Order: sequence, then C-alpha cells, then structure tokens
Amino acid sequence: MKIEVIRGEEEWQRAGAYSVRIEGMNRQHHISLREEFDEHDGEGTRYIILLDDGYPVATCRFYELDKERVMIGRVVVLPEYRGKELGRRVISEAEQWIGELGYQVMEIDSRTVAAGFYRKLGFSLVDGTVVRSGVFDCVRMRKRIGPSSAAVSPSSAASEG
Repeated sequence: MKIEVIRGEEEWQRAGAYSVRIEGMNRQHHISLREEFDEHDGEGTRYIILLDDGYPVATCRFYELDKERVMIGRVVVLPEYRGKELGRRVISEAEQWIGELGYQVMEIDSRTVAAGFYRKLGFSLVDGTVVRSGVFDCVRMRKRIGPSSAAVSPSSAASEG
C-alpha cells in the first residue's frame, strides 16, 4: 500500500474527501447528507485526502476559528483501511499544513469513544463537557502546535482549558 497525500482546496480534491465521508459516515452510520455536510464544507475549508492507488481512503477537514486556532474534524478512514495508522497519518498531515499556515492551536470535537486516540496524538480535553452531535457524544479537545508547542509540557497541556 503506497499512500499519496493531497492537500485539498479545489473542487475535484474536495470530491475525494466527500466520497470517503459518504462511504464512511453516510453509508456506515446512516448519517444523512444534510447532517454530514454543513456550512463548513466548501470554499475556505481545507482537506487532507489520503489516496491508495488513486482511490480516496481517508480524510479530514479544517477551517479557521480565529487567527491562532483551527477546528479539525470529519476525520474518516474507510472501514477496510482502519487499523493501518491512516487516522494518525491524516491528523499528522493536517497538523503539518496547519503549522505551515501559522496557526498555533488545533481543536476537535472528538467522539467520546475516540478521545483516547486523540490523547495519544497530543490532544487534551478542554473541559470534559459531553455534547451530542448528531448520533455521537463528543468532547472538545485541543492541541498546541508549532514552535511554541515544544515549550508546553504534557502536564501543562493537560490542564489547558
């Protein structure tokens, strides 16, 4: 498996991200297209798309919250590609791009069942409040990135809020 990474901002690239989301969320979890695709999809939103031999297999999106922070989300890996570190890869690729763009903080509304995955990637809970988002229970998590992230110790990162 040779994975290609696309940084998506154009319509044809977004189509790849959308195909993964339709297969992985709409079809698998019966989430309606109206719920899966919201006001944050389209122009101004950036996508990471992982391709296996040209076929989109994993994706995530991010958009600006303010000059320092972005919201990352819609992290989806096709079922047959799970367990191959592609979730970690898509987040890592997004983090690299986000850092290059000059942002300092990534936030995500993680499904509660995935919070451990994001903790392993350096995210910490913002306040532990559980919010219902569609069919999922979610918690807000945050990660500092960029040059200043090296100065944030794990213990101080865990107490961020």
